[in-house]
Amino acid sequence: MLLWLLLILYSGSRDLSKVAQHVAEGAPASKTVLIDCFAGVGGNTIAFARSGRWKRIYAIEEDEDAILCGKHNARLYGVDSLISWFHGDCFDIIKNELKPLDQYSVVFASPPWGGPGYSTDPIFNLATMQPYCLDGILDSFRQFTQGIALFLPRTSDLKQLANASHSLEKVKAIHYCMEGASKIGIIIAVERLNLYEPSGFVPPTGLPSALPS
Repeated sequence: MLLWLLLILYSGSRDLSKVAQHVAEGAPASKTVLIDCFAGVGGNTIAFARSGRWKRIYAIEEDEDAILCGKHNARLYGVDSLISWFHGDCFDIIKNELKPLDQYSVVFASPPWGGPGYSTDPIFNLATMQPYCLDGILDSFRQFTQGIALFLPRTSDLKQLANASHSLEKVKAIHYCMEGASKIGIIIAVERLNLYEPSGFVPPTGLPSALPS
C-alpha cells in the first residue's frame, strides 16, 4: 500500500478551498474517507465536503461549542448530511471508533501551533510545538492510516520535516501563488516507492453501518 504524506505550509490568509483541492487531488484514489482531526468550527471540514471527492467526512473536535458551530455552518453550506461529528480526543477516536475505516481514510490535521517562538522566530521548532509535536502526531497517525495530510506554519523547520520523513525515498516540493501573491510556502508529497496500490483494488461502495451518520 502506498504511504502518502502531504505537508502543507501556510502563511497569510487561508484559502480553504485550495487546501481541500490539493488534498483531494493528491490522495490515492482508494482513499474515500476524510477525517479532520482538529475540526474546530468546520472551516476545513466544510471545504472537504464541498469538494465532492469524499464519500464521508468525519470531523473530530474537543470543544463541544465549536462542534455546535461547525454543525450550524455545515447546514448553512448544505453539506451537513456528508459530515459525522465526534466530540473528544482525535487520537483516541481514530484508534477506537474509527478503526474500521483505516484502510479507506486520509487523516487531515491542522493542529494547534502553540509553543515558544511561533510568532517571533524565523524558523518554527516543530519539536516544541504544543500541545502536540510533529513526531508525536505522525507516529499516532501512521498507526491508523497510510494517508496523512498536515497543515503547518510556513516557518516550520524544513530539516525537521525532512527528518520526520527520513524513511521515505522520494520528496517533491511545490511552491505556488494565490491571488497574485506568494501566500503559501511549500507542499511536500512523499511516497515510499517500495510499496504499491494493488492494481485490482476496488474502492469500497459503502462504509460500516455501525458508525454514526
